[in-house]
Amino acid sequence: MRKFRIAVTRIAVAGISIAILGGCASSDTLPTSAEQSSISAVRPIEISSSDIAFATPFSEPWPTNAAQRIVTIANGSGEVVVALGGGSRIVGRDETSNAPEIENIPIVTSGHEINAEGVIALNPDLVLIDASSGPQESIDALKSAGVQVVEVPEAWTITDIDPKVSAIGSAIGAPTQAVEYVSALTSGTEQLSLPSTPQVAFLYLRGTSAIYLLGGAGSGADSMISEAGGIDVGEQAQLGAFTPLSAEELIQLDPDVLLVMTNGLESVGGIDGLLQLPGVAQTKAANSRSVIAVDDTMLLSFGPRTGALVLALNQAFVELNAQ
Repeated sequence: MRKFRIAVTRIAVAGISIAILGGCASSDTLPTSAEQSSISAVRPIEISSSDIAFATPFSEPWPTNAAQRIVTIANGSGEVVVALGGGSRIVGRDETSNAPEIENIPIVTSGHEINAEGVIALNPDLVLIDASSGPQESIDALKSAGVQVVEVPEAWTITDIDPKVSAIGSAIGAPTQAVEYVSALTSGTEQLSLPSTPQVAFLYLRGTSAIYLLGGAGSGADSMISEAGGIDVGEQAQLGAFTPLSAEELIQLDPDVLLVMTNGLESVGGIDGLLQLPGVAQTKAANSRSVIAVDDTMLLSFGPRTGALVLALNQAFVELNAQ
């Protein structure tokens, strides 16, 4: 699998078990063996966490009354705190936060589920959560133990990042200059142009749990695709954020490119397994094996590295267009 290198940031679907609708995949529209051999040498394009550079954290002194022991449970909030200059203050984190400064910090969540006992054992003075964090019993347990719990807004678009960063900065007591610095990291991600506009389908895949979903308006991926110069076919078709994948619908939408998360792609057996899913084989994306796999911790985290990820997606679209 070729990695797309560029130096330029998850969603959990709980309690859903969905079978893909439709018949068996046909190989009628797939390339010949010789064509597949040459195409598979360069596809899928993988954008991993290590491919997107981390910004230098804000380094000026913090106020003495700032939080000292922070647990970051809100989606991607760990990276934001690191960029604000508070990486050394994080004592626990969720699994979506990924930065060198906190890679050895204990993970206190499974999906969005909080391990209340694990959090309390870390003796935090602040826990950051968002609307997806739970269950409520765990949040109540933290508050009953005297832990300050602050809910920060979720981000599902580029424009949501500034309010998210500002709320996190305010909660932890970071300097105003730090908030301005981090917010600026994602500025300037204006609409990027492409030789042609790719029609892109975002597929959320968890093959081991029989979860196969097609992204639409509000998935978060729709914003990333649009910012990178593509068209999200699910959004264009006015589908909800996540819709059970239907073979017939995917064939009708006929995307040029499939966007997936790395773990999801692995869960269905890689690109070859993906192309065997009902409906996928009949798309233009399958015919050209045009698949982009993005690290699970980055695609929907909407944090300091999102601007760089938009540029990487744009270049991936350009590369696929050139093949």
